[in-house]
Amino acid sequence: MSFPFAAWRALLRPGDVLVAAAGLVVCVQAAAVLWQGGRPETAVVRAGGKVVAEIALSAPQVVEVAGPLGTTRIEIQPGRARVAADPGPRQYCVRQGWLTQAGAVAICAPNEVSLSLTGRGADYDSLSY
Repeated sequence: MSFPFAAWRALLRPGDVLVAAAGLVVCVQAAAVLWQGGRPETAVVRAGGKVVAEIALSAPQVVEVAGPLGTTRIEIQPGRARVAADPGPRQYCVRQGWLTQAGAVAICAPNEVSLSLTGRGADYDSLSY
């Protein structure tokens, strides 16, 4: 059984096609602009819920933060940051790798240390809903 395209074509006018094409272009452009993450400007390091350091992401740097289990090592490179080493048992924050988008977070829960990137155009994640 074929779908009756001829019946639908008879109902369309040239303006309808232009409106549908313009709507598609607006949707694609909005998705491209609104869903891209902002460029990070600073890394915020917290230990025990308190801000330990706010570091500009302009120059390479290594920060060591003490926690209840030991020392967490955070590496900063221009435009990105990561948790390089953590004494936690599962290493989830280390496995996250380089954070490159504003709003990205790596949490080392057992050692009570977190790393977050901030910037003007921060993305929203599932925690923001």
